[in-house]
Amino acid sequence: MTRVATLVTAALAFGSAAVSAQSLGKRIDARLDAAPYDKSLWGVALADEQGKLTYDRMAHRLFMPASNTKLVVAAVASAMLPADFTVRTSAYAAGPLHDGVLEGDLVLYGRGDPTFGVRCYAVDTTAAGVCDRDARAPFDTLAARLQRAGVRTVNGAIVGDGSWFERELVHPSWESYDLNWWYAAPVSGLGVNDNSVDFRAVPGDSVGAPAHVTWSPSFADITVENRTRTVPADKTSTIDYTRPPGTLTVLVEGDLTTTSRPGVESFALPDPNHFAAAALREALTARGIAVLGATGSTIDSTRYAAARRAAPLAEMEGRPLRDWIFPILNTSQNWYAEMLLKQLGRQFGGAGSWKAGIDVERRFLIDSVGIDSTQFALSDGSGLAANNLVSPASLVQLLRFIRGHRGWETFAAGLPRSGDTGSLRTRFVGTPIEGRVRAKTGSISRTNTLSGYVDLPDGRFLTFSVMANHHVQPSRPTLARIDSVVVEFARQPR
Repeated sequence: MTRVATLVTAALAFGSAAVSAQSLGKRIDARLDAAPYDKSLWGVALADEQGKLTYDRMAHRLFMPASNTKLVVAAVASAMLPADFTVRTSAYAAGPLHDGVLEGDLVLYGRGDPTFGVRCYAVDTTAAGVCDRDARAPFDTLAARLQRAGVRTVNGAIVGDGSWFERELVHPSWESYDLNWWYAAPVSGLGVNDNSVDFRAVPGDSVGAPAHVTWSPSFADITVENRTRTVPADKTSTIDYTRPPGTLTVLVEGDLTTTSRPGVESFALPDPNHFAAAALREALTARGIAVLGATGSTIDSTRYAAARRAAPLAEMEGRPLRDWIFPILNTSQNWYAEMLLKQLGRQFGGAGSWKAGIDVERRFLIDSVGIDSTQFALSDGSGLAANNLVSPASLVQLLRFIRGHRGWETFAAGLPRSGDTGSLRTRFVGTPIEGRVRAKTGSISRTNTLSGYVDLPDGRFLTFSVMANHHVQPSRPTLARIDSVVVEFARQPR
């Protein structure tokens, strides 16, 4: 039994003799009002299969949802877009092509496809086609098609054009420190490998030597300043990665002990469009196609508008929407959520922007789901912004809506299940509802949330949202307290 399951079991035992005969409401209240969580803010909504709230604790008040925000963008997209929705990434010629020589820039134009990377898109990672193992693969495909189109030399530059989305790449509400890391990567019309580089540091050959620092994908056009040293085993490892704002220089600083195990940190790059252009350049070079100009990027939608009016030299379709939803819900990938939010804005709101995407979500929640407009205030797609606010009751209403919608299959395939691959892998194991909880987790500073479904043995289901805000307890016991509440949901009389 895992440590989390042990904590849940202990939480279930709390006051069991005193509350066993009490009503559901009193049993849950007893858990949430017990120290040390009696000083925290709890928002809880539980609905039966008919949609009736059978437990309500500030269910209509606004709470910070953290990554439960992803339920909104995933549900809205699953409802509004077909499961097989795809977008094209194209290579355009900004000049004539004669005898294999492109007299001008080669423009890589993205339309917001997040799936150029290394990732699996379903729980069964052994199934054919489920996993992408090489971030270079889509660029190799484009390079091969350019070669078949007769391109032998590019006299101009390779330019990544991300102008399908807005010029603003970083959400204004994200904290500055977060911008270094994969979970706050810039959001543009192009991107590769979650727009991040995976760094690996291992101890040097001797005490006092610098650590060995490597990174992938290797086509990242970055400069690494290694300011590390290897220290004795009885010391402490303190490796940190930073990037001076607006630069492609990564500073790796600190100490690594001789016995440190290899660690991987995923570091965001400031320019997704340059990153993708560098990937295509490497693929072209590997196929013997010479590029004589520089590697560049743009978010100016007018710069290559004329080139885009002509037929592309090569293009490819990425993975379908159903594969976008899985990383958003199952592993809580922020960048996918933000790419999808901007895609909703571009497809239905007239602009590939955070504002347009939020407006699309807002209209859908009000007009289609019937949620009161005072029950939510959204800012981004992932929940990284601390100014997202949602009531537990509104999330329950949305979850019930999507369960009855034709987009349910797309949405449900990405939702984590307890004991299975994803963010609930170790949750509810050893409890009476092991394997019967499908829910989305959420966690930011002093906030933990869980919203989803409990499938009952008789075929019925419960829909719930539990939000803990303004707590000062460690994450592990807080998750155990939340899980104990969900276990109580399933114990209510039938």
